[in-house]
Amino acid sequence: MKAIILAAGRGERMMPLTRDMPKPLLMVAGKTVLGHIFEALPEEIDEAIIVVKYLGEKIRAYCGDNFHGRKIQYAEGNIRGNAFSFLAAHPFVEKGERIMILYGDEIPSRKNMEKCLEYRYSWLCKETARPQSAGVARFRRDGTIEEIAEKSLNPPSHIAAIGLMVMGARVFDFLPEQNQNGEYYLTSILNKFLKEEKVYAVLTRDGSRSLTSPADIPIIEEFLEKSSH
Repeated sequence: MKAIILAAGRGERMMPLTRDMPKPLLMVAGKTVLGHIFEALPEEIDEAIIVVKYLGEKIRAYCGDNFHGRKIQYAEGNIRGNAFSFLAAHPFVEKGERIMILYGDEIPSRKNMEKCLEYRYSWLCKETARPQSAGVARFRRDGTIEEIAEKSLNPPSHIAAIGLMVMGARVFDFLPEQNQNGEYYLTSILNKFLKEEKVYAVLTRDGSRSLTSPADIPIIEEFLEKSSH
């Protein structure tokens, strides 16, 4: 099974740390973010497609063609948004395959990955006290996710979607839609997949640890230290 890791962004909010280093290669608790991701990958994941763009040559040099015992292939990302960066991985995915989708600036746990793999299609989710500032799930009666509503003034739930998904290759059949801010977000593609497939929410308390600013690094390091005991 393949994992698609989106690692193309510039990491503007992590400046100056990302001036000469892509965010997935920043050090957190003695390891790069990509190192944490690959150590957490379950055994079912035997290959990864890393989508690169900004300082992508450094990620290629770091991971090579085999990283942590897994075959690595690279796709070239797109500055128009993470939706088009995701679509760049299409040539490496075969029809009918299941894929795991991850963000290269989030550190998930193996436990949450394994829980997501228990379902054919799934999306890691977490309850949030601020649903208006997150992408939150709207559910069908059978408990599957019908849609992710991004930063809605009237959010349909308090369950926020996190950057860990298990989807099918058919997700590449859909094209993204442009957001009001001009960008093309992956969510616009995944929402079309959600309408046609049964995707289950996997609830977690800890979620993924996301790097959005330099101040997040010591917070994540403290969390990782506590969770290791």
